[in-house]
Amino acid sequence: MGIEVFFSDDASWVMNEARVFLSSEPVDHNLILTLLHTRIARCEPGRYWVATNSNEIVGVVVQSSLNSRVLITPMTSEVVFAVVNAISDANIALPGVAGEAATAACFAGEWAERHKSPVFPFLGLRLYEVNGVQEASDVKGHFRKAVLDDRELLIDWVSRFSVDIGEKENTSDDDELQKRKITSSHIVDSYLSDEHLWLWEDTEPVSMVARTTAVVGVVQVRLVYTPQEHRNRGYATACVSKISKQIRDEGNRCILYTDLCNPISNAIYRRIGYRAVAEAIQYRFE
Repeated sequence: MGIEVFFSDDASWVMNEARVFLSSEPVDHNLILTLLHTRIARCEPGRYWVATNSNEIVGVVVQSSLNSRVLITPMTSEVVFAVVNAISDANIALPGVAGEAATAACFAGEWAERHKSPVFPFLGLRLYEVNGVQEASDVKGHFRKAVLDDRELLIDWVSRFSVDIGEKENTSDDDELQKRKITSSHIVDSYLSDEHLWLWEDTEPVSMVARTTAVVGVVQVRLVYTPQEHRNRGYATACVSKISKQIRDEGNRCILYTDLCNPISNAIYRRIGYRAVAEAIQYRFE
């Protein structure tokens, strides 16, 4: 029958159809699995594509909100071509793509050729997993769960984090800052409600880290951030070390993504015990 691409706006349908395929590589597919679980729990309009070859699933594409970049599983070039054609034929405009480096590059190249428009790689990532955690020592302070009283501080930190990683640009525009605050508020409130946001405190909060809910036995460490004035004191290392050990002690696999442009964070994670698994890249479409 060849390659076929099926579309749905229902995250539950995708999970039912592709659960076995996605669960077969729980680390590589963790972002998509986590997004699907989130959308099933907290419904928001999105778009989803499942590609099959002779009725066997060979790729999944998730656009978790109508304005977000699509996230893709590793696929062969033939599957990528079929997916790009299906999305293009439906006259759906995408702002970008993110995924395993070779697959994302193939998708971006095919999109550029099909739409005769430029694409821009803007964020290279490395996926890490830790087995044995080397705990940080001699770092002043203690690790604690974030609470509602920390909310305003955390909203500010999440906004600053988005600038630090290049997702947002520095701006003084009041409307843009207000939109950014609203987005950051939703992120913080979601993690606080799940009790998945943690702080390192040294007389005051000095660093933060978040974790996802376990999906197929895999948890991702996220939002590792220390404000400029508190850096170079080991706080982020202590945060990541503590939460990684917590995740491993629960019997889960523990992963995180790092920006390949940041040699300091990559070195920190390797000292804790993380080892590289794969590379990913994000592209912006115009």
